Amino acid sequence: MSYPITRLRRLRGTSALRQMVKETVLTVNDFIYPIFVTYGENIKSEIPSMPGVYHLSMDRLKTEIDAVVASGVKSVLLFGVPETKDEVGSSAYDPNGIVQEATRAIKSWAPELVVVADTCLCAYTEHGHCGVIHHHPVTGAADVNNDASLELLVKTAISQAEAGADIIAPSNMMDGFVHAIREGLDAAGYENVPIMSYSVKYASAFYGPFRDAAHSSPQFGDRKTYQMDPANLREAMREAESDVVEGADMLMVKPALAYLDVLRMLKEHFDLPVVAYNVSAEYSMVKAAAANGWIDERAVVLETLTGMKRAGADLIITYHALDAARWLREQ
Repeated sequence: MSYPITRLRRLRGTSALRQMVKETVLTVNDFIYPIFVTYGENIKSEIPSMPGVYHLSMDRLKTEIDAVVASGVKSVLLFGVPETKDEVGSSAYDPNGIVQEATRAIKSWAPELVVVADTCLCAYTEHGHCGVIHHHPVTGAADVNNDASLELLVKTAISQAEAGADIIAPSNMMDGFVHAIREGLDAAGYENVPIMSYSVKYASAFYGPFRDAAHSSPQFGDRKTYQMDPANLREAMREAESDVVEGADMLMVKPALAYLDVLRMLKEHFDLPVVAYNVSAEYSMVKAAAANGWIDERAVVLETLTGMKRAGADLIITYHALDAARWLREQ
């Protein structure tokens, strides 16, 4: 039918009507809140490039966890800032490492809160790469040894599960990492601990503030030999398919905002939950623009997160989580 019989504005006339026909609903249950935990005492140090995000020592962590629980957010994602680093990232799989300590504490304070443990080595290695470095016997060129790295990532995942992590989230992008970790968890008796795989992780310029937060910048080269080329879409399907076959329980796309087409593709092709990571620069750009009075922070954040969910995200990892939860309550 044609105008004037068809008037699309009829269902936009009032707030109540708009709510009744809303196609995509953002809720507090969609959010996972990242937290950076460090050693020391009485530390709540704001990360310069991420206003409102902090390094927290264990004695300041409970206050943050209380705020998370009060907000209604159901899950946190833990990143550790270790005391020491070495060539093989041994602090990552230390049973008394910072993420392991934080996990045990959180599960004692708030047993119902879902703790997701980031499983990688980059923040724990002296060189800042996500695995063990080897040198080409002829050229001497340095690269990450895929299979040697898998062994250490399995140890890290098991130590995190032993500490009480509800979900293991490997972010290293080594070939075969889901299979190796699934096999390791099962053999250690953690067959019921799910894997939230960073399935499609691009070698993105949007990670800059995170590397400031996690102290994880590579000391040489870059991560383009193991993270994906931002230009590639079909390759994302291959990455996701391999993780599904290897036993992943959830598939993540990182970053989210410039890769909504990838989110939609995964949602349409797989029946696993899809996770969007609203990464550090996406957060910091909004904060910077809001601080200058250029945008309405609340409106932009809620629109952005709704767009990620509309594109196919079942869950959204976001530094905006506590603010967004409050804003949704106030609507």
